[in-house]
Amino acid sequence: MKKLILTAAALALTAGTAFANDVVRMGTEGAYPPYNFINDKNEVDGFERELGDALCEKAGLTCEWVTNDWDSIIPNLLSGNYDTIIAGMSITDERQEVIDFTQNYYPPAASAYAAASADADLMGGVVAAQVGTIQADYVAKSGATLLEFDTLDDTVAAVKNGEADAVFADKDALAPFVTEGGDLVWSGDDVPLGGGIGIGLRKSDTELKEKFNAVISEMKADGSLNEMIVKWFGDEAATF
Repeated sequence: MKKLILTAAALALTAGTAFANDVVRMGTEGAYPPYNFINDKNEVDGFERELGDALCEKAGLTCEWVTNDWDSIIPNLLSGNYDTIIAGMSITDERQEVIDFTQNYYPPAASAYAAASADADLMGGVVAAQVGTIQADYVAKSGATLLEFDTLDDTVAAVKNGEADAVFADKDALAPFVTEGGDLVWSGDDVPLGGGIGIGLRKSDTELKEKFNAVISEMKADGSLNEMIVKWFGDEAATF
């Protein structure tokens, strides 16, 4: 659901179909729980790890997991460092100018503000957001002063230490930081952004896209995708 603002259009035509011998390198950030994170065994974990492994198994493919910083995740897909992006990335028109997407595997969901107080100045104050996201773009256009950081954890820390009045991010990702009796509370209204999350691919990888689309459709139809979403995001999560 994070929304990268593209700066790498010039790389769009680099790297053709790279997956071979039924091995698919799955690119993720590893720093956006519960979508993806690194567990105590130093392995990629989370909703997208479980989903990606299931997609590969059902499609007769073998997944290999690769982590990459968010701000360069599209350029490194285009340069062939991995074959997919499965990293909480929303499907947007801007991204589709450079890469392709499968159908969404997570429905459109809300972005939200979290702050030290419910009446934080969201339109005129300082708001933190992760660099290279449409949440950051939204803040920049809102009238607030945008303060960008490399990771979600850094944006939350900026509010806790007083650098920012609020943080703006995917509500699902912020929810673990907004707990009863904790340092942060919800502030303002939810903001709908994006068209759901899909797997990013190079435009040339049409065969891989078709394989994943077929399995995602199957998992939507049999309810197993919804079960996985609820497992990782709770009963209140958006489902298909």
